[in-house]
Amino acid sequence: MPPRVAPTARETLNELKWRKGLDLSRAEIWIADRTRPEGGRVLSGEEIVSLGHRYFTTARATIPFYKILKITYGDDVVFERHERREPP
Repeated sequence: MPPRVAPTARETLNELKWRKGLDLSRAEIWIADRTRPEGGRVLSGEEIVSLGHRYFTTARATIPFYKILKITYGDDVVFERHERREPP
């Protein structure tokens, strides 16, 4: 069963990690990365070693939650950041 859609990336990752029946390692996390020509990269949930208040950590980096563009769990999109539009 996919998780419910949570309002923030942090809440989504915590739900995948702690809710019974879900598995963070099955998630894919799409990250904005300006150092890559394609503008981003995809991490597996298996790569996450800890979730903090404003950041999550992998073996290679500490990444702020605001860099997360999308989180998928199996075939379901469980979090997607929408661009904020400037007021007219």
